[in-house]
Amino acid sequence: MRLVILEPALAMDVSSRYWKIYRISTSQRVGYEHCLVPPAQEFLKQVRNLVPTNTQAVLLSYFVDQNSAVDVTTRAKAGLCLRSYVSEPILRACQKIDSLFSGDNFTYQDLLTYVLDDDGKTLVIVDGDGKTQLIVDNNGETRTTDYKFFSVRILQKFNADLESKMSLDNWAYFQTTQNPELKNYLAEFGFKHLSDWALLNRVRAKQFERLSKRDRHLVEVFHAVYRRDRLQKHSRGVRKCPEPSSTQLQEMLNGLRKRDVMINSTVELMNELKQVVTQLRHYDIWSYREPLEVQDPNTGGYTFRTDLPADNLNEVDIEEQEILDFLHEQLSLALKNAIEQEIGDRIKILKKSKNYAVFAQQFLPGLQFYYCQSLSLKDIAPKLEMTSWDQARRVLNPGELLSKVRTTTVKQLLDSILKKAEEKHLTKNPPEPDYLKTLAEYIEAFADDEIFREAAEEIRVGKNRSMNSFYARQLCKYIEQRTQNLRTCPPAVLLKWG
Repeated sequence: MRLVILEPALAMDVSSRYWKIYRISTSQRVGYEHCLVPPAQEFLKQVRNLVPTNTQAVLLSYFVDQNSAVDVTTRAKAGLCLRSYVSEPILRACQKIDSLFSGDNFTYQDLLTYVLDDDGKTLVIVDGDGKTQLIVDNNGETRTTDYKFFSVRILQKFNADLESKMSLDNWAYFQTTQNPELKNYLAEFGFKHLSDWALLNRVRAKQFERLSKRDRHLVEVFHAVYRRDRLQKHSRGVRKCPEPSSTQLQEMLNGLRKRDVMINSTVELMNELKQVVTQLRHYDIWSYREPLEVQDPNTGGYTFRTDLPADNLNEVDIEEQEILDFLHEQLSLALKNAIEQEIGDRIKILKKSKNYAVFAQQFLPGLQFYYCQSLSLKDIAPKLEMTSWDQARRVLNPGELLSKVRTTTVKQLLDSILKKAEEKHLTKNPPEPDYLKTLAEYIEAFADDEIFREAAEEIRVGKNRSMNSFYARQLCKYIEQRTQNLRTCPPAVLLKWG
């Protein structure tokens, strides 16, 4: 479905990379924002008026003071342009790491903290020693700073290694994957550049679970022998993990035979252990040093790789992804609020009902039976001391609850989107009727696709119902939170429910 809400007008001109910077943002679920840097934009115009081509080379020469006539403010503004430029490959590197190892308890947003630290405002130059960062004030005076921008560190090292002929994009991307703070963080999840035997020696639980039964036996026997000997060697100051000895391999073979794993020789065992290591290497972040660009053999220059996902390279797609992230965030929040509101309203209605007030306190236990234990209304009725499944249906009425939650969710989501559109000046206030109608239809379709169609299908299933939709999971999560503080339920109901 094509986004119709906040589409950007134009694709990004390459030159805008020198005056638009990616920065960390706490106000967006995506974790970053793309900001205009006016001083960099104005400075780039001046540079292009003087030197229409080779913009990057000129900026680099200014920043590293290859031209002694350049004052510190000019150097700092050239650096600001370059810092904006390298912010994109920094972001891309974090996203690439996330895409390779999604689901391993961290996201690229967690990684940004360590490398996307540039405020896009402070003017900075590098001292003559090529190491010290100096802040430049409005009067052109410099002073040292304890904080070192990672983007400036990238530029310092790039200029110290020009012989490598690596493009600035590739260099920034590569340096991000090598950032010491980032590597230390990732090491907590087992992503460390280790030797084969060190890697096998410290297999993490998540890695172990994904191995075959045979490979798990290999790892367990390897640990039993190798770790025992490692402890003895470590006590004598031996830190590196050497290749297992023939004696160790023979002992491992004996251990494997006891587990009914038959391997004919130590050579064969070594080969199988290395095959396990190959699998573990897929978890090793430092095996994926993929450059953003490749060298064109015809021109000798660099060009973007065609095999990388295009959505990492253009601003239109980036903004669309931000919109989708915003929609999912707001949809989840709206659903949570709607569930709380509609369950609360339903309990109030039951309490006021002449015929069903006695069942008001059993509404949450009934939903728990229905959604969290997948029981039928027929089975739920006696647990809640009701006379029939029809009475359970009239009290719980999961179809009606779903319909009301859907209506409230869509309304709250529409309000959030309209507010966002107004903030970005993409619609009038109040919005025109046609725009509002189109947007409302889109939001309804989006909510149904993401949540409510699946939730409705669950209810229609007869026997062997399995309530695993996002709606069901959120409902159960809410019920669990509520029941932790539930003190008013009759003891008999609590006993049956718990």
